Amino acid sequence: MTSTPTATTVLGIGSRVNHPTHGEGVVIRIYAVAYEVCFLNDGIKTVGKTYKDWDVIEAIEHDEPVSFNEAERSLIKILKAYNGIESKVDLGSKWEGGNLVLRPGYDGLKEKEMPIDSFFHKIVMVRDRLRVMEQRINSSALTDEEKVNLQQYITRIYGSLTSFNVLFAHKEDHFSGSSAR
Repeated sequence: MTSTPTATTVLGIGSRVNHPTHGEGVVIRIYAVAYEVCFLNDGIKTVGKTYKDWDVIEAIEHDEPVSFNEAERSLIKILKAYNGIESKVDLGSKWEGGNLVLRPGYDGLKEKEMPIDSFFHKIVMVRDRLRVMEQRINSSALTDEEKVNLQQYITRIYGSLTSFNVLFAHKEDHFSGSSAR
């Protein structure tokens, strides 16, 4: 639920806002007359404390100073929730140190070999980029029908990638062709 700040509202570090130009962001530092806000799309910007045209998604009280480490942990948690940063995904232990071998069907052609962890990293990057694309589609100005159509394509892509689930160490990291991701 969003709210509009009042003249006496002072947002604390970790407060989430939605700016009409910069989109969603998090307050990461407080100055005497301004906030430093890290926006998911536009990076870090300074916004005056008297600015009233944004929506406050979640206000955190500003009572005491917060350490840099606490602010960093809050920011990482929020960025992970919005897929702004890559998460650590583990390769299944049985594949560690292994190689992927691509053997051509024709005699006389050389096979291609690469470390399986390099291949796995590329698969995880594809997944992370699909997730970012989903977030951008959901927050775009497209019509609901256009969003649904694009989401269906992404779901089919995830479904096509389920063959690679055998590489993941944890089931919760698997690709899924349903919207239950």
